[in-house]
Amino acid sequence: MNFEQTIQTILIYALPVLFAITVHEAAHGYVARHFGDNTAYMMGRVTLNPFKHIDPVGTILMPLMLYFATSGAFLFGYAKPVPVNFGHLRRPKRDMIWVALAGPASNFIQALMWGALFILLRAAGVEERFFLSMCRAGVLVNLVMWAFNLFPLPPLDGGRVLVGLLPARQAYALSRIEPWGFFIVLGLVLLGIVSTYWLRPLMAAGGWLVDLLLTPLRFLL
Repeated sequence: MNFEQTIQTILIYALPVLFAITVHEAAHGYVARHFGDNTAYMMGRVTLNPFKHIDPVGTILMPLMLYFATSGAFLFGYAKPVPVNFGHLRRPKRDMIWVALAGPASNFIQALMWGALFILLRAAGVEERFFLSMCRAGVLVNLVMWAFNLFPLPPLDGGRVLVGLLPARQAYALSRIEPWGFFIVLGLVLLGIVSTYWLRPLMAAGGWLVDLLLTPLRFLL
């Protein structure tokens, strides 16, 4: 991939990635506030201002370094996690499930919206490759975030959902993994386990569902 193509690819993915992480994190904070925890709101994190959620290393530096180092074959990054005090939730064990699910749910909805925009642009006769590619990137980025964050290991959202669903003893045992969870997940990613046994099957199912839900709009236009 030459330099010009690399810059174009970065520009195509920049906006979808920015929206994906911003809405994801804001959704966590909004739902936490709905269920009684104002921590994120008081810290100004219930916002669509992307600068409040961007981590300079995890959101910008790490993905760019990995992109150039692997010629786009491998990407990994993260945003600033929204602070949630689960003890402030009205029903902590139940409500933490909804707070955790809010982020991935927002990504799935965004995948639908990017897919709908692609259909609308094509119906309007728009053939500009840049905008159509951005829509495809929006679907892909959000499906990746949706599937990856549902992986059932803390501190990922899927891990917190599992903690909320398990009986107290097992939930406590799983929650103790959280300080090392990021490194465990990263190791599983590098070994290809997450990609092979989680991301690909879940993304295939998610892509099928997005396509199914957009079928009426496609037929209408």
